[in-house]
Parts: sequence; structure tokens; C-alpha cells
Amino acid sequence: MASDSTDRTPLISVDRLTELLGVQTSVTLLDVRWSLSGPPGRDQYAAGHIPSARFVDLDHQLAAPQAQDGAGGRHPLPNAEDFQAVMRSLGVSDDRTVVVYDSAAGTSAGRAWWLLRYFSHSDVRLLDGGYAAWTAAGLPVVSGDDPDAPGSGGGSGAGDFIAVPGAMPLLDADAAAKLAIEGVLLDARAGARFRGEIEPMDPVAGHIPGAVSAPTTDNVGPDDRFLSAEVLRTRFASLGANGVNGREIGVYCGSGVTAAHQVLALELAGIRAALYAGSWSDWIANTSRPVATGE
Repeated sequence: MASDSTDRTPLISVDRLTELLGVQTSVTLLDVRWSLSGPPGRDQYAAGHIPSARFVDLDHQLAAPQAQDGAGGRHPLPNAEDFQAVMRSLGVSDDRTVVVYDSAAGTSAGRAWWLLRYFSHSDVRLLDGGYAAWTAAGLPVVSGDDPDAPGSGGGSGAGDFIAVPGAMPLLDADAAAKLAIEGVLLDARAGARFRGEIEPMDPVAGHIPGAVSAPTTDNVGPDDRFLSAEVLRTRFASLGANGVNGREIGVYCGSGVTAAHQVLALELAGIRAALYAGSWSDWIANTSRPVATGE
């Protein structure tokens, strides 16, 4: 069965994870290491990973193929059937706690956390501090390919997860534009990208008019662990997103990856937020949409 803990925080500590792994087998670990600039996450996984973790390819397993016209952005949402098949192949079941992790800060693991939640898995946790926190604690790691990976001859078997979309709020471009005016739309990219000073990934620099700069990097401390709920509440309140004034809140980034991390941070602060999954890369795919620069 999934964890019976009454603490339904989306985070799990290294200590709590080792405790769960020591007393039950119903935990599925997913390694979601990835970065825009490399090296490939699978290489990192092969070099060392938490025992029993299965590698997840963010570009191909947590996203649909990119459309030729750019609609949906650089990481379009997968459909329910495809996502379900991938998660089942990784051993994900509805009655098993899923723990996702990446190198440290959770900025890519957050995508897996959000997708599983969106597709109605009830118990998904992100390892606070990621693989770095695990190794810093002196805990064991293994190297090489996962012996239980699909096609490897392993024996862990497939999961029975049923993907039902819609369990987390989702925005399209029109809803994001409206929210930027009538609510609060947070831009989770670096401030320089928001201002249009640089744009390393997309052909157009700038931000959605009315959006507020809220870099994802400010969700974590120097140790790459999430800030406390109180500190996060103060941070988001200073940006106009306090969750109590009736204003709806949304988040976007470049392609819907780090924005999921922001949704998680907002949840820690007790604030519900919607994700514009296509994000900036989807926004600029339609050249008639306005672009703002500067503060």
C-alpha cells in the first residue's frame, strides 16, 4: 500500500525515505536527472543512483513529441495513454508511494511529481535535496543499468497505474494571458530571461505581459533543499500570490519543467496554483501573441 503517513507534504527527506525503504517494499523510486545543457541524465544514472531507482527520460517519457509548429512548447504534455504506459513500465502502481528525485534542487524531478499528480496518482513525493542529499548522508548507491529496467530481463514487473488527467489545474495560452491581468501569473525562469536580456533556448526573448518574475532558484536554499513553508509564504505574498485574496495563481517557465517545481513550492506554502504547461515556448509559437520585456 502507499504510505499511510498523515503528513501529505509533497516532499520527503532522506531520513524518511530510508525509513520507508527499510520497512516496506511498496515504494517506487524514479531518477529524473536532466538538464538543458547536459550531460545526459542516463549517464549520471549509470554512474551512480539510489538502489532500486528506475531512470526516467524527461525529454521522451515525460513529454510528447514536439509539434512542427511549436504548439504545446518544447515539452508538450504527454497524453494519458502514453504516460500510463511509461509509468507502468517503470513499476508505478496506484497503491505504491512514488518518490522522484534529481541531482539536487528538484527542478526536473518536479516535472515527474506534477505529471503524476495531474494524472491522479495520490501519493507522490519529491526527495528534498535529491541525489546530492542521499550521497551526503553516506547512503549506498549502485552503478550501471537498472537490472529491472524494461527489456533487461529483470523481475520487478509492470505497475498498474491508471492515468486519469485533470487532478491538477492546467492553463492554456488564453487562460494564462487572462490570469496575468486578472490574477497572478508567475514566471519561474531566471530574471534575465524574464526581462528579455538573454534567451538561451527560445527564438524570442521576453515574457507574457502582466506576468511577475519569480525565479525557481529562489524556492531553495544554498543546500538545494526547499525553504520552509513560512519563508515560501512570505516570498510568494511579496509577489502578490498569497492564496487568500481571491486572485487565482498560475505559473509558467520556458517549457513547463521548472514551473512544476514552482507549483510544488506554492503547495508547500499552502497555495494552489495552475501550470501553463506549454509555457513561453508555446506562447511564442503564435507570433500574434504580445511579448513584453524589462521589469
